[in-house]
Amino acid sequence: MTSRGAAGRCPPTTWLQPLLLLVWLLASGSITGEVSEHCSHMIGNGHLQILQQLIDSQMETSCQIAFEFVDQEQLKDPVCYLKKAFLLVQDIMEDTMRFKDNTPNANVIVKLQELSLRLKSCFTKDYEEQDKACVRTFYETPLQLLEKIKNVFNETKNLLKKDWNVFSKNCNNSFAKCSSQGHERQQEGPPDPQHPGFTFRLLVPGIILVLLAVGGLLFYRRRRRSHREPQTVDSPMEQPEGSPLTRDEDRQVELPV
Repeated sequence: MTSRGAAGRCPPTTWLQPLLLLVWLLASGSITGEVSEHCSHMIGNGHLQILQQLIDSQMETSCQIAFEFVDQEQLKDPVCYLKKAFLLVQDIMEDTMRFKDNTPNANVIVKLQELSLRLKSCFTKDYEEQDKACVRTFYETPLQLLEKIKNVFNETKNLLKKDWNVFSKNCNNSFAKCSSQGHERQQEGPPDPQHPGFTFRLLVPGIILVLLAVGGLLFYRRRRRSHREPQTVDSPMEQPEGSPLTRDEDRQVELPV
């Protein structure tokens, strides 16, 4: 015999599950709204201004530095280009762009690194094994490198304002096209003098020039010798028959005494 009203009582989980689902939906909706608002306004004009100040404070020089960056000729999709560039910019700011601690330029880099960490929530990460796809080594001046970084932040800012979810795009197919071409990319810039191919390319023309010089010298000496041989056969004291000197001698002999 059941207790009074037991037959009409619902188990606690029966009404608790819909309530939890409703709470989760409301929470996820509020989080989504916060993320969208967060991504759309995360990069401000102030970040671009401090980047421009960093550019203006650099010394103009023709010296070049090597760094890995996205090859835009291979990766033409603007969204996928920025997704790949965003990860590389983080590495560049950590490994390449180094300034003395507690200086204005060092403080700018710290602010940009903090911004990059916050921006991670706006990007979906694609397969890690394709991290080097569409990437090659650049040889450029520090000013050119900073201009690249500023362009990445500026274009990211513009796309996020148009669509906060734009960087959730799956770029695996675009990265795979670069990977299918091979991971070894031809690097721009001066060749490495320590590379064996570089030494071989310098050695072969040098040998050819030496051989040509030796051959030309031997030809010149042989030609010069051939011109000197007829002069050594004839004595310089011999006079040709019928020469004016011989006729004069004959004429002197015939004169009467």
